[in-house]
Amino acid sequence: MFANSRSIVSAQTGAHDHLAALVARHLQQPFRKPIGEASRRALETALTCWRRHGDVPLILDAGCGVGESTLRLAQRYPDHFVVGVDQSEKRLAAGKDWWSGPLPDNFVWARADLVDVWRLLAEQAVPVARHYVLYPNPWPKIGHLARRWHGHAVFPALAACGDYLECRSNWQIYIDEFAQALAMTGRPGTVQRWLPEQPMTPFERKYAASGHALWRCVSEGRGETGSGK
Repeated sequence: MFANSRSIVSAQTGAHDHLAALVARHLQQPFRKPIGEASRRALETALTCWRRHGDVPLILDAGCGVGESTLRLAQRYPDHFVVGVDQSEKRLAAGKDWWSGPLPDNFVWARADLVDVWRLLAEQAVPVARHYVLYPNPWPKIGHLARRWHGHAVFPALAACGDYLECRSNWQIYIDEFAQALAMTGRPGTVQRWLPEQPMTPFERKYAASGHALWRCVSEGRGETGSGK
C-alpha cells in the first residue's frame, strides 16, 4: 500500500495562461493582510534559538510537515541552523519513530503560518542562506492558480527569501510555473528532473516509490552565486 500514490491529474497542459498577469499584480501591489501574532511569536522564538548557536547560516524548511526534511537538512548541514515551519501542530507533534539515532542539535520546529513567516523574514531582512519548499500542495485545478505558492500574493516575499532557493514537486507544471514566476521577480531558476539518493520527506519517498517523475526548481540568488550553497 506504500507505493500507491496517484499521479496528478489536471486539465492544464502547460503553464497557466494567467500566471504572468497574476504575478505581475502581486509584484505591483503590497500584500496588506495582517500578520498573526502567534506566527510572529513562534518565528521570534525560532530565530532566538538560531542566534544562540552563534554566527551560523540559517536554513528555512518551509512547510516541513512531520519534520523529516528539517532533520535531514540539519544532518546534511551541521554548520548551519535549520528552522522547520509548518502550520499543523498535529504534524509537528507526530512521533518520530521513523528516525534512527539521536536528533541533531542544530534545528528547531516552529508552528506558524508561512504566509506570515515569509513576510516577517523579508521585513526584518533576516539572512537566509538556504530555503526549501518541498512538495507543496499542487492545487492542480485550473481555477486554483492563486492557491499555488507562485500564484499567491505572498510570492514576492517567498522569492526574496534565501541565497539558495529550491522547490520540489511531482508535477512538472508546478515547477515550470514556479521558475517562470521567479524570473519575473528578477532571480533566475533552473528546472531539473530530480532523483534523490535519499528521500527528504515522506511524500518524496512515496512519490518515487510510486514511479512518479520528480522535478525541482533551483535558484541561486538574483543573478549572483548564492552564498548559502
